[in-house]
Amino acid sequence: MSARLEKKVGASPSSELQHEVPSQRRGADTKQFRLQVDRQTKSSYASYEAAEQAGLQIKKSHPIVSVTVYDSVGGVNRSIDLPNSSDEPAS
Repeated sequence: MSARLEKKVGASPSSELQHEVPSQRRGADTKQFRLQVDRQTKSSYASYEAAEQAGLQIKKSHPIVSVTVYDSVGGVNRSIDLPNSSDEPAS
C-alpha cells in the first residue's frame, strides 16, 4: 500500500485568531446615573431627574418589570414606582 498524504482544508490557526467574535459589551458608561430594568443597564444620564423620567415611562408601559436608577458616584440604587393611584376618586 502506498502512503496517503494528508491535506488539511481550512484556515490556518494563526488566521483564526484574527477573526475574533465581537463582544456584546458596551463601552463604559460615562454618566453618573444608570437606568436599569430587571438589573440590566439600559442607558445612563447626567441627572437623576432625567433618569427618573425615562424610568417612569418604562414603568408605565411595563408595570411588572423592576426599574431602578443607580447612582455610580454614591453607590445607591433607587427603585422607580408608579405614582399612587389612590388619589383618584372612586367610581
